[in-house]
Amino acid sequence: MQLVPADDPSHPHHPAEAAARATGLIELDRVVTDCRACPRLVEWREEAARTKRRAYQDWDYWARPIPGFGPPEAPLVLVGLAPAAHGGNRTGRIFTGDPSGDLLYAALYELGLANRPHSVRHGDGLELYGVRITDPVRCAPPDNKPNTAERDTCRPWITREMQLLRPTVRTVVALGAFAWQAMLPVVADAGWVVPRPRPAFGHAAMATFPARDGGPDLRLYGCYHVSPRNTNTGRLTTAMLRDLLREAALSAGLRPR
Repeated sequence: MQLVPADDPSHPHHPAEAAARATGLIELDRVVTDCRACPRLVEWREEAARTKRRAYQDWDYWARPIPGFGPPEAPLVLVGLAPAAHGGNRTGRIFTGDPSGDLLYAALYELGLANRPHSVRHGDGLELYGVRITDPVRCAPPDNKPNTAERDTCRPWITREMQLLRPTVRTVVALGAFAWQAMLPVVADAGWVVPRPRPAFGHAAMATFPARDGGPDLRLYGCYHVSPRNTNTGRLTTAMLRDLLREAALSAGLRPR
């Protein structure tokens, strides 16, 4: 499939057009996997699949954009950064196949929000209860650092996701400052009011956004990213993550353990 011009939002396969046509999350999750709007990310995700890591030589890498994961009526949404080249880009599921995902899914299981503590690959039987996980950038970027143009080109996917989740979503957890900043325009485009000055990221920071149509408010929690850099240095401990996820789940109307 050819690349889609990132500077032509009227192109039928551009995220702005393709996302807007999706009438439900199942359809959105399907069409996002065909996106080829960011040349650098397309090249990187496919190069990672060709070269592979020694430990994964027997794997057939996913090497496509990663859809959101979790039930379409979830009241709680967790937002990361982007898939890892040899994690989600290999396994086909967000936060799967790397240490960040190992920690996150184990915490969700301990809280009774997942049916098992391990996430191996797309289609392995893992289920989430009341929780959906997604990213503002759907392809693995070099050095785990998408640029601002790639973030903005990819934004229609998560904006449409939040629009489709509006009947049920009550709380979002931004895993890291990138996710927090990326979500502010998404929240505004999806129908909530972002205050001025814009709320600042911090671990356990919380901001509330009223709905423009008078519907339920949306709460945004900040959490340090579940990266090995943060966990190995003690900046984010397992207890810190579990406590914040429990608080966010309660605010969303869930009943965590």
